[in-house]
Amino acid sequence: MLLGVSRSGFYKRPKGVAAADLTVMGLLDEQYLKTPFYGSRRMSEHLRRQGHGAGRKRVRRLMRRMGLEAVYRRPRTTVPHPEHKVYPYLLRGVAVTRPNQAWAADITYVPMAKGFMYLVAVMDWYSRKVLAHRVSNTMDAEFCVEALQEALARFGRPEIFNTDQGSQFTSDVFTRVLESAGVRISMDGKGRCHDNIFIERLWRTVKYEYLYLHALAGGEELREGLKTWLGWYNQQRPHQGLGYRTPDGVYYAGQEQKALVA
Repeated sequence: MLLGVSRSGFYKRPKGVAAADLTVMGLLDEQYLKTPFYGSRRMSEHLRRQGHGAGRKRVRRLMRRMGLEAVYRRPRTTVPHPEHKVYPYLLRGVAVTRPNQAWAADITYVPMAKGFMYLVAVMDWYSRKVLAHRVSNTMDAEFCVEALQEALARFGRPEIFNTDQGSQFTSDVFTRVLESAGVRISMDGKGRCHDNIFIERLWRTVKYEYLYLHALAGGEELREGLKTWLGWYNQQRPHQGLGYRTPDGVYYAGQEQKALVA
């Protein structure tokens, strides 16, 4: 690994995507942030009203490629693969009152000028601080494991680590890292994005305040740009939910208070 980029992330290239599909994917991504409960039928109708003809089959195919799934309450009808254990959600009703009590991770689709990538981030729930991130052009588990390992190496370990039920996070290679560190694993209920609400808000922020404003041409430009922007997000961007303090300010103040109590 060189400069935080895995060999697989550097050398793998996604299959070519038609320019028309990339345009539709960008529109789907932006609308999904506003209405994550839209499935392929509603998305197709929305695009039609915006003057972009896209049938439901095409929308369904592109949403699947982007990793987008309509969020709504529904009975659980699928059985997890025996090698992919699904863990219970541990944060319902829990007051998160200090740094490193609970971390979360998620993946989002990143539209670019000539293609698309995927971004994973690890966040501290209490402070909203982004502890680590990675960019990849494939949806394998490796770039998620790299982000997790960096966060653990730099900031210690959380008591609870929460993700959705995506295959990257239920894979043995990911959960083994958490188990070996003595971290309790928590996973959202299927189709419940609000179980991981703070990182969902991060995606909305990073896309509307950075990604949609810049026509990033390649992976290296994206990596460098996100490194700079997320540094600003942690150190300088005030959050209303934090009393207009910054994530770094809240995280390190909490660490100091914890040290004083200890």
